[in-house]
Amino acid sequence: MLALVVVVPGGLVQARAQSDAESGVPAAGRGRILLVLPFDNRSGQPSLEWVREAAPEILSSRFASAGFAPMSRADRLYALDHLGLPQGFHPSRATALKLAQTLDADSIVVGSFATDGTGIAVQAQVVDVANLRMSEAVTARGEMRDLVVVFDSLAWKLTRQMDPGFKGSEETFVAAGAGLHLDAFEEYIRGITEPDQAERLRHLKQAVALNPEYGEAFMALGREDYSGKQYEEAAAAFAKVGGNDPDSLEAGFYRGLSLLFSGDYPKAERAFGGVARILPLAQVVNNEGVAVSRQGHDGISLFRDAETADPNAADYHFNLAVSLKRHGDVAEALAELTQCLRLRPNDTEALELQKAWTEPVKQLAGGPNPSLPAEVKADPLERIARSFDAVAFRQAALMLDQVDAARQAALTPAERARELAGQAKDYLDRGLLLEAERLYHSAVAADGKLAVAHAGLAQVRERTGDGEGARKEARAALELEPTTDAYLVLGRLDLAGGKLDEAGKEAAEALKLEPANRAAQELRRQIEAREGLKQ
Repeated sequence: MLALVVVVPGGLVQARAQSDAESGVPAAGRGRILLVLPFDNRSGQPSLEWVREAAPEILSSRFASAGFAPMSRADRLYALDHLGLPQGFHPSRATALKLAQTLDADSIVVGSFATDGTGIAVQAQVVDVANLRMSEAVTARGEMRDLVVVFDSLAWKLTRQMDPGFKGSEETFVAAGAGLHLDAFEEYIRGITEPDQAERLRHLKQAVALNPEYGEAFMALGREDYSGKQYEEAAAAFAKVGGNDPDSLEAGFYRGLSLLFSGDYPKAERAFGGVARILPLAQVVNNEGVAVSRQGHDGISLFRDAETADPNAADYHFNLAVSLKRHGDVAEALAELTQCLRLRPNDTEALELQKAWTEPVKQLAGGPNPSLPAEVKADPLERIARSFDAVAFRQAALMLDQVDAARQAALTPAERARELAGQAKDYLDRGLLLEAERLYHSAVAADGKLAVAHAGLAQVRERTGDGEGARKEARAALELEPTTDAYLVLGRLDLAGGKLDEAGKEAAEALKLEPANRAAQELRRQIEAREGLKQ
């Protein structure tokens, strides 16, 4: 029985590798797409079967943050279905290799877990599929209550093994999973794996009740409500998926659909518009146009954009035709309907519409009774794009990354470092420590003399509890340039260590640089409060 990390080569992945190389992103994600399959349960306890699925959920999340491009659970289930295997199938070594070959994989990682009283031990090995060579085992262990930490540690060790040049710290991997409550996580895993929908809903509702900030659980709950046509409930669940969640764009798309189907067109328009501002794919822009039209407004420009983005989709020509006709442009509407039928000749609705739009014209031009035009049925509504094309979203995101990477490649190393540090700061402000750390390291690699990059790493180290590492990076920053953030890191560390004089000096230096800095002002207040207690 095996658990896999599958590395799939291909044009998109190679493009990502080039993008990463040009932008200074660490090599962890170069030329590899990762797929993690469930771990083998060697505990002998059927009640721990949920841990099999917990492994790919945690590892995939950490790999994504570390710069890999892990495939989703849906991708994995699709691959199993392609081989005619059930979702809960436990692959043998031969079947695992067959799966890897089906996915055109370079490598797999096999893994398992076992228990010892209250403890859990996990291990994994990397297999070179082409040469059938297996690496040394990577292991991690800890208490069962620290299951997330154990898998975070394993993810870090696997990342270092697959990419020896990766510089992220184990503490940052562990910190990335700090907000994942084990009880809620277990309910979530059971909620996405139960065969019965009622049971899935019960577990997912329990997961979000235990952790109201659990984006992945809300995403899964939204999917269940949507598939059950409970659109108002689905919209509410999708709205809880935060902007930092990797599923945020998909959540926005399906929230828009849920609002369309429940008749809340203004909110649907805003939901699709929010997604389109980031990735203006055809199905998103089309649905935004539908939401606009259902409010009695003009959606022609949006339908034109959708058609331009995907000119081979018959429905977008149909929608533009309907909208043009509604606003009085019959000639162009007929031209668009002709394009729709060229792409889909057997479209019954479009054929009937073409007949209805052309027959009155023929009669008025010299039919048997021009004074009595034929009865024309009301024109249909524009069609909704109902499916979320995750591959298209990934491709579009990759294209944006490539454009940005090409732009960064034209910058000087110092300019590129400053831009990477700015992106890292955005991640840091959003609490995405692993992503921030990765980009700060990229900035330092591009220009080791950039003080703000070292100061950023100091803040990451501080937040992950690595006081010594935080001091080292803060001092490295200050050797290069006086930096508010570096002084604040040292001030907070000294305050926590009871070194009030040093903390006071560092707070004062920070305030000299930025008198209005709230963090510096707060640090000074805390120091003064502590000094007052000592008197």
